[in-house]
Amino acid sequence: MLDEKQYFLNGKINEECGVFGVFNVKDAAALTYFGLHALQHRGQEASGIATSNKKEIKCIKGKGLLTDTFNSQTLKQLKGVHAVGHVRYSTAGGNEIENVQPIMVRSHKGHFAISHNGNIVNAKELKEEMENNGSIFQGTSDTEVIGHLIQREREGTFEEKIIKAVQHLEGAFAFCVMRENCMYAVRDKNGLRPMSVAKVDDGWVVSSESCAFDIVNGKDEFDIEPGQIIKFDYDGIKKIQYTDKTQKKMCAMEYIYFSRPDSSIEGINVHTARRLSGRMLAKIDKEQGGIEADIVVGVPDSSLSAAIGYAEESGLPYELGLIKNRYVGRTFIQPTQKQRERGVRMKLSAVRDIVKGKRIMLIDDSIVRGTTSRRIIQLLKEAGASEVHVRIGSPAITHPCFYGVDTSSRKELISAKMDANEVCEFIQADSLKFLEIPEMMEAFETEDLCVACFNGKYPTDLYDLGEQLEEELANE
Repeated sequence: MLDEKQYFLNGKINEECGVFGVFNVKDAAALTYFGLHALQHRGQEASGIATSNKKEIKCIKGKGLLTDTFNSQTLKQLKGVHAVGHVRYSTAGGNEIENVQPIMVRSHKGHFAISHNGNIVNAKELKEEMENNGSIFQGTSDTEVIGHLIQREREGTFEEKIIKAVQHLEGAFAFCVMRENCMYAVRDKNGLRPMSVAKVDDGWVVSSESCAFDIVNGKDEFDIEPGQIIKFDYDGIKKIQYTDKTQKKMCAMEYIYFSRPDSSIEGINVHTARRLSGRMLAKIDKEQGGIEADIVVGVPDSSLSAAIGYAEESGLPYELGLIKNRYVGRTFIQPTQKQRERGVRMKLSAVRDIVKGKRIMLIDDSIVRGTTSRRIIQLLKEAGASEVHVRIGSPAITHPCFYGVDTSSRKELISAKMDANEVCEFIQADSLKFLEIPEMMEAFETEDLCVACFNGKYPTDLYDLGEQLEEELANE
C-alpha cells in the first residue's frame, strides 16, 4: 500500500505487475526484454530476467525501469533459449531488492525461477505455517510463498508439486515457473488476472497482456483458462486443469485502466471496451436531457478511448485539451503542497488555445482520492475553460482491492466517504456522473468481471484481510 503522501501526489490507482516468459526461442533474454518493454506500464519500480541455457539458470534484476537494469551488455550475460521476466509494482511486500522478481529458488532438488502477477490473500497464513515448520524467507513478497509451497512437496514430479502447491493458494495469481528444461504458466481458479500464450518460431511465449505478442511476432495466441496450468517442454505444450471449481472474474480495472488499448483480454479488445463505455456515458446523458458542452477532452492516456466514444455518440468534437509530458519520470514525494502541485503540472498541461472559453466534457477512467481530478479541473479552468463537466467510464470505487491493486483501505477512496454530489463539489466540477455496474457490463459486453471494488462482493475468502476490512467498516 502506498503511504498517504504518495496518494496525495498521485491520486490514481497504480499498475499491476507484468510477467513475460519464453520457451525454446533463440536469444530468449532479448525477446523477454522486448516483451517486458511492452508491459512496462504495469510496473516501473523494478525489473528482472532469468534465463536457462538448458543446464543452468542465471538471473539479473534491479530497481527502476527496464532500461535502468538492462542494456546490450547485460543481456549478453543472459544466454539461453528459455526465460522468465518481470516488471514490478509492489502491492505486496516492500520494494527491497529481495522482493524484486524473478524469485530464484536453489536447492539440491533443482533450481527454478518464478515471476508472478497478483496478490495471494492467504499469504500471511501460509507463511506463518511454513515458518513454524522451519522455512526461512528472504523477503516479504507473496511470490516467495509460492516457491516455498512448491519446494516443500517431498514426493512426485515437479509438475505434481506445482499442482499440489496451487491448491493452497487463494486470491489472484498468474505466474510463470521456469526450470532448466521446462516452463509452467499458471492462472488462478477465479481468472482474476490475465495471462496469454502465443507461438514464436519453434517455441512459445507467455505474457500478462497480448500487446507484448506484437513486438515479438507472436502468433496463434490463446488465453490460459482459470484454474489451468500450461506446461512447456520439448514435446510441445500440455494443458492441465488443476481444479474444476472455477469462475471467470477478470478484474474490471484491466479493461478500465491497467491494460494497454491494443491488448485483448478474454477476447475483448481494451480500446473497444473503453470506447463503448464512453458511448454509454453519452447515451445516459442524452436520456437524462443532456449537458450543453462544446468539446470532449480525455485525460491521457487510459481515458482517450472513452473520450472518443463519448464524442462519437454525442456528436461533440473530440479535442486534445490535455497533453501528457511523456518524458517525465516517476515523481518523488514532495514535501510541500506547492511542490506536489508542480509535480502534476509537469505531467499534464492544458492546451490554452483549445480550452479557453469552452464548456468541456472531461472523460476520465476512475476517481480514487479525487485529488488528481481536482487539479486537472483547476488546470483547465486556469487555462480559460468556462465549465468542466466530468464523466467517469467506471462505477464509483467504494471498496478496497485485495487482489494486487494498491487500494487496500477504504480511507484512501473518496467515494467510500462521499456520494457523487459531494465528490463533484470536492473536485470543483460543474457536474459529475459515474457509470453504474450494469451499464459498464453492458458497455463491455460481458458479465464475467470482478467488480468488488465497486460493490464489496469479493469472489474469494479474504482471510485476515477481511477481518481488517470489517474492523475498518465498524470504525467508520
